[in-house]
Amino acid sequence: MELHLFPYALKFRHTFTISRKSKDVQPLLVVELKQDGMHGLGETADNSYYHITVPMLMASIEKHRSYIEQYRLQTPAQFWADMYPLLQDDMFALCALDIAAYDLHAKLQGKKLYELWNLDISNNPLTDYTIGIDTIENMVKKLQEFPWPIYKIKLGTKEDIKIIEALRAHTTATFRVDANCAWGVEETIKNAAALKNLGVEFIEQPLAADNWEGMKEVYEKSALPLFADESCIVEADVARCSGYFHGINIKLTKCGGITPALRMIHQAKALGMQVMTGSMNESTVGTSAVAHLLPLLDFVDMDGPLLLAEDTATGIRIVDGKIFYASGNGTGAELLNR
Repeated sequence: MELHLFPYALKFRHTFTISRKSKDVQPLLVVELKQDGMHGLGETADNSYYHITVPMLMASIEKHRSYIEQYRLQTPAQFWADMYPLLQDDMFALCALDIAAYDLHAKLQGKKLYELWNLDISNNPLTDYTIGIDTIENMVKKLQEFPWPIYKIKLGTKEDIKIIEALRAHTTATFRVDANCAWGVEETIKNAAALKNLGVEFIEQPLAADNWEGMKEVYEKSALPLFADESCIVEADVARCSGYFHGINIKLTKCGGITPALRMIHQAKALGMQVMTGSMNESTVGTSAVAHLLPLLDFVDMDGPLLLAEDTATGIRIVDGKIFYASGNGTGAELLNR
């Protein structure tokens, strides 16, 4: 296979703020694999919480360029298994290669990815749209400028309930909230009761990722379902979340791509947990890959391209929360500029 790397730094439409940080630009890396006249695209993101940068990702992949370029793709799952020993300490890099392999493989088979999996897309969940932390006035403005059926609201301030009350006054849309590890046990239990009355559907990652004792108490007392994010990174974390969370948020970038995500989805469902996939603010390349998992999901947060003022590619379209697939095979993503 041929290997090509494309680094990007894409501007957000608005400063994107969660409980622990703010940013105006999202650095991303797109990987391209070519074989037999076809090409596949994959994507991964930098992330300060996990101490990942795009230069680090590029260096990690470049270290194995010779192996990758001598590799002949048969199936993406086998490629992932062969690459895992080389990149087991860099799931973010492995993710980009894995997505590119799925895109390439489906194109070589002359099918869209969901067709290759024989999935029915007729009842796909709608994606939410994220409102980042800001002043209450500005959060209301962001909501009003982007009418949407489902919002994910970032929380982790001293005015969290006031924020939801203010937003609720302007829409009947479904709300989901994400505290990004910012709350304590009693705070979460108290907030859950208040938020349920305000039409919130569930709470994502209220406590610090390693506070399992606290999560057990919250799980037993919360008025709302709880979804793991920072507490569920890779496959081994799924079983641990059972009995502490009602569902898990799988992020392809964190877990190492589509191959492990498929296993995580089936494992979570076998344990009676709901499943969603989330966004690391990927562009249309990574988000187009997520779209093909939709028939397997209960919820999805794939609004990365909507939050960015720039993009890397064409691919899926999102209209009022509904995902429309591209006409091309594979994931459907195609780079805008090379």
